[in-house]
Amino acid sequence: MNSGTMPAIVVKQSGGKGQWNRLAFETVPRPTLAHREVLVQVEACSVNRADLLQRRGFYPPPPGASAILGLDFAGFVAAMADNVTRWHAGDRVFGITSGGGYGRYIAVSEDHLVRIPERLSFVEAAAVAEVFFTAFVNLFLEAQIQAGERLLVQGGGSGVGSAAIQLAKAADVRSYITAGCDERIRRCLELGAAYGINYKQEDFAKRILELTSDEGVDVILDIVGGPYLTRHLDILSNRGRLVLIGLMGGSRAEIPLGPVLTKRLRIIGSVLRSRTNREKAIITQEFRKKVIPLLESNRIHPVIDGIYPIHAAEEAHQRMLAGGHFGKIVLTWHGVEDWNGVGRRG
Repeated sequence: MNSGTMPAIVVKQSGGKGQWNRLAFETVPRPTLAHREVLVQVEACSVNRADLLQRRGFYPPPPGASAILGLDFAGFVAAMADNVTRWHAGDRVFGITSGGGYGRYIAVSEDHLVRIPERLSFVEAAAVAEVFFTAFVNLFLEAQIQAGERLLVQGGGSGVGSAAIQLAKAADVRSYITAGCDERIRRCLELGAAYGINYKQEDFAKRILELTSDEGVDVILDIVGGPYLTRHLDILSNRGRLVLIGLMGGSRAEIPLGPVLTKRLRIIGSVLRSRTNREKAIITQEFRKKVIPLLESNRIHPVIDGIYPIHAAEEAHQRMLAGGHFGKIVLTWHGVEDWNGVGRRG
């Protein structure tokens, strides 16, 4: 065994920003452990839209983070720094990361790991990681949503959307969702959404006001950005919160400030990737306390669209790029030949 290397999916730069750079399955340096870090052998990770952006040069990792794609992982503890006390070799763990999920090994702070519930496989845990963390942070820590409030989720069929619907239901929050087809709406309703709006067929803002007797919603989870901003302000109730987690529709908007003042609205921008290690440790601790019991009791569950072997990452990216998926797209090392015969198969 060459302990200094590992296999990983890497981006092969072929042009400037905006180019659809090629993916390759190559040998790269294996991570070394720093203070209080754990080496995890990755068994599965998920595909996130941020991976597609980074691949095109639009979303580089923060300073010090791995340049390898992948914002989450699930696997088992392979090694630990001498001062790690929380974990032991063989523990099944998952979590979020600023980069490196597409590698066979990843070095993670011991405070950023979550034990995988017994009922979940590595693939299922990978499908939980980024989207349930994102939904939990933005609904409960950022927006501080409360039982009895109303929530609008833009893109209910996305991974974050499917997680947000379930977390809202578990918290007695009434959720409305948007989606681009009736089949996606049907599946969102099965997950617990109260009502689904086909944004291709009707004005979502008008429908929300009709459904709420002109009261609007208390929280909006927004992946669209620019073109929806004014309508979002219109349908937020007094003291409403708009949590912006994506800019799929554009990054610029001109808005009336009157509603922000008169309704005492809050516009919250939120990302996970660039937060400090301390912030991520606090978030992980809250996630363990609030979300893991829901997973263990099956009150919430991962929603998986498709599973691809790690060397078929290009095919998985094309699936996300094409749209139409519902829930998470997962990459797995299961069935992929172990590198130099070391470790175990997923």
